Amino acid sequence: MGRPGPLFLLLAVALAASRLCHVAILWEGDTLPLAAAQQMLHGKVIYRDIWFDKPPFLPAVYLLGGARPGWVLRLGDTLYALLACWIAWRFARGLWSEREGIWAAGLLGFFLIFDFPSAVIPVASDLMMLAPHLAAVWMAWKRRPFWAGALAGVAFWISPKGLFVAAVCLLWDPAGAVRMAAGFAAVSSVAIAWLSASGALGAYWEEVWKWGRLYAGSPFVEDPLKNGLVRTLNWMGFHIAIVVAAGRFLLSVGFPRFAGPPSGADATWGGPPGPRRTPWPGKAGPLPALPWIAWLLIAAAGVAAGLRFFPRYYFLLLPVTVLMAARGFTLFGRRRELVALLLLIPATRFGPTYVTALTNHEWRDIGMDRDSRNAAAFTRAMAKPGDTLFVWGYRPEMYAYTQLPAATIFLDSQPLTGVPADRHLTQSEPVETLSASRRRADLARSNPTFVLDGLGLYNPQLAITNYPDLREWLAHYQEVGRKGQTIIYIRK
Repeated sequence: MGRPGPLFLLLAVALAASRLCHVAILWEGDTLPLAAAQQMLHGKVIYRDIWFDKPPFLPAVYLLGGARPGWVLRLGDTLYALLACWIAWRFARGLWSEREGIWAAGLLGFFLIFDFPSAVIPVASDLMMLAPHLAAVWMAWKRRPFWAGALAGVAFWISPKGLFVAAVCLLWDPAGAVRMAAGFAAVSSVAIAWLSASGALGAYWEEVWKWGRLYAGSPFVEDPLKNGLVRTLNWMGFHIAIVVAAGRFLLSVGFPRFAGPPSGADATWGGPPGPRRTPWPGKAGPLPALPWIAWLLIAAAGVAAGLRFFPRYYFLLLPVTVLMAARGFTLFGRRRELVALLLLIPATRFGPTYVTALTNHEWRDIGMDRDSRNAAAFTRAMAKPGDTLFVWGYRPEMYAYTQLPAATIFLDSQPLTGVPADRHLTQSEPVETLSASRRRADLARSNPTFVLDGLGLYNPQLAITNYPDLREWLAHYQEVGRKGQTIIYIRK
């Protein structure tokens, strides 16, 4: 394979084209961070003034594009995907050669296009963690532990699963543990200082960690382990080309003749060649199979955390698999073309979705987004300067589409019903009750101009009209229209 310039030009065009096919669509991963960022532009402080159950670096990135849907958002998604491909190229090139670097960038770019659109198009927390994940392990391999720890800290403040990234870095460079911890602490101290200074630290703990613990501790399917096995096999099937190539790589490097990394001044899982670098006993290369297996297992544990196995969770597995596959493809020799034909599986499955996104306005996958756009347009036509909005259900895209400020701290009804959004369209059993009741009392003291119920027509048991402690408050509102599955109320 040749120089990386033509490849990155091709990747830029392909990634941009794929993202711009979705310029008129907001996927679930876009909606909450986009809405939170928009409210921050209205002068509100995250956690203190906005209920947000993800770490703060996630909405902060959406501020860069002005927190608006459209082509600027999708251009940002493109640039982020290119950044991740560039990191993969540099990492693989350092590990082996330019050829493996090109394979790594190309494969990563390919799978950031040909996967479930709801997973690869929005740069939500799991995808946003991919670039710092790759970069952190790269720095650990290069024996730059402070930067490895700092990048793992960035990943952690995007998603709590950044702790799994930190664990991988520690295993790849155990001798750098102290400096790695210092880097992690440096990033974390900045985030904590900002939260503390803005009076949001306690709310951050409640919204991200207490609510997150309730969410993670309550799987919504009867047999989550079976569900996990099926979804993992499905992921392997769609990614069979890199799974096979990664297996070829592991067979080529083998395992060390003793358990555990070497000790002493050169204790490391591997790294760039140098006078102080000691290869593992019996191995010609600096990086045998065991650290790769460790990375795979830690990433798999991160995917399994919470026992939900959504497609976007598998972005934890993608970096290590792509890097191993990059080397595996070069080892296949002339047979690599046969293995590369397996890339047709995801290409033929997900490629047509880009045509559908442009041409089929009745596409079932975007039905809720379509309803949200219509309801937002209806609301915006009635809105006057100074009007405010509250949305019942998990429909935070309504804030992005209407551009109205939120009337309450709550951008969705999860903390008000106690029922997480991963199930509330069909189930109504809350994971908490007392705190949800207290929060509904807070809602009843607010006075939004518009109330949009985007949940009740899906699940009448969770309709806003079904809560006795909200009936007196809701009596001040009258229904003025319905758009799809959304009921629009306006204050009398």
